Amino acid sequence: MIDLATLTTYVAVVLGFVFIPGPATLLTVARATSSGTKAGIATGAGIAAGDVFHTFTAMVGISAIIATSAVLFSAVKYIGAAYLVYLGIRAIMEKTAADLVAGRLPISAGKAFRQAILTEMLNPKTALFFLAFLPQFVRPENGSVMLQLAVLGIIFVLLGLFSTVVFAMSAGGLGTFLRRNPTVLKWQGKIVGGIYCGLGVRLALQQR
Repeated sequence: MIDLATLTTYVAVVLGFVFIPGPATLLTVARATSSGTKAGIATGAGIAAGDVFHTFTAMVGISAIIATSAVLFSAVKYIGAAYLVYLGIRAIMEKTAADLVAGRLPISAGKAFRQAILTEMLNPKTALFFLAFLPQFVRPENGSVMLQLAVLGIIFVLLGLFSTVVFAMSAGGLGTFLRRNPTVLKWQGKIVGGIYCGLGVRLALQQR
């Protein structure tokens, strides 16, 4: 099993990593601000589920195949980028604003969860990150390499989920306040859509 010193170092590094604002944070905050805390938390949960998938692919070697195949990496990257841009354009074009009286928000928690899973799974950079990062804390003398990768991956997922929940709750409260402003209601879809499109373009331009 993983020794305490390695585990402590790993947790400290991951905590620092997950609380540095990145794409996952932006997606979560954008969704929580526009659609409420539940949708934000659901987005974080979807990202966590996608990271479970990437942990599995790192364990069985699928991530290594993506890393060595320029064609496969590009295919996954452009599909993921296109999906983000598609979500962004839909948000920009959406005519229905949040209805606070009826309790209607731009997107449900369930839909936010499903979109976040697919977005995270289609990010090859995340796959390569897990492939490069997790093995650094694996020690063959500590037993099964597969088991160590699984434990490290689960810890990363749980800490990542914790961070996105914190961001979602903070942004959700702010979003409730902002949505009482008619101007914010008018522009929130365009802002959220712009964030998604920007992340899609960023992903498309990334190299291995």
